[in-house]
Amino acid sequence: MHPAVHSATLADLLAVADEKPYYELLDGELSQKAAPLFGHADTQFSIGEQIRRHFRGPPRGDAPGGWWIGGEVHVELAPRQIVVPDLVGWRIDRVPEPPTGFPVKIRPDWICEVISPSNPSRDTIRKLQIYHRAEIPHYWLADPQRQSLTVFRWQPEGYLVALAAEPPAQVCPEPFDAVEYSVAALLGTLE
Repeated sequence: MHPAVHSATLADLLAVADEKPYYELLDGELSQKAAPLFGHADTQFSIGEQIRRHFRGPPRGDAPGGWWIGGEVHVELAPRQIVVPDLVGWRIDRVPEPPTGFPVKIRPDWICEVISPSNPSRDTIRKLQIYHRAEIPHYWLADPQRQSLTVFRWQPEGYLVALAAEPPAQVCPEPFDAVEYSVAALLGTLE
């Protein structure tokens, strides 16, 4: 099946929703996400594992908690704008119950994309602009090839680079700055 490419709607997305890799609706264009290579998947898993360990769910013991964290969740940011971020999170103080539905219609507080070598401008330009228009407070770009992590903070005039780091740096990346992380561990680099 070849989906409609331009002027697509939620109905068009639903028609291909079960296909792998996933489709997104970007500015009304049905856009297929690239099938992740091992390095991409490893970085996605590493970041998710590190962040979830400390922040998933309500605060507990010595973990700050306070977030719902997921991966590959379809999120509707606006009509004709449905994204599937590699990782996504919502603050529990703003969203007391885990987000549900397809697509999720609650704006996330944090999104992380792992840059794909097959189409880096998708995450570094196109989705950065989409996320800024949707007022996503925190946007991370992880680049497994360049071994870098860039953390953006939303500002009305554009995203501000709050942090740019690479191994062997230790960082406290917002909004998860209550914990210090090894950039290598976040990126899944064996130290």
